[in-house]
Amino acid sequence: VQLQASGGGLVQAGGSLRLSCAASGRTNSFRFMGWFRQAPGKDREFVAAIRWSGGHTYYADSVKGRFTISRDNAKNTVFLQMNSLKPEDTAVYYCAGGPTLIVSSIMSTHSYPYWGQGTLVTVSS
Repeated sequence: VQLQASGGGLVQAGGSLRLSCAASGRTNSFRFMGWFRQAPGKDREFVAAIRWSGGHTYYADSVKGRFTISRDNAKNTVFLQMNSLKPEDTAVYYCAGGPTLIVSSIMSTHSYPYWGQGTLVTVSS
């Protein structure tokens, strides 16, 4: 399984970016796809997740109402639309895929055995 994240860049506060994550290989084991982020000196944290079947979505409180996760099943691609960006959103963003069916575990990095390489998002003030 390979996950390829793209779409990061430099944007001013209040701006928008759209991240993409293309999955290839044996993705039929995926039940959830997630986005996580890691700022310098901080732990990797959950941002959003989507259930591959049914499309239910889950968000961290810090991004709720500003970020939207979606998927294109036909293209095995997950997106993260980020609006109203803030300087504190600056981080390397990682996409991840996993077989868990336990909703309570989707915020944990341990639930995702497959990870993309990360894409840097920088929000200037």
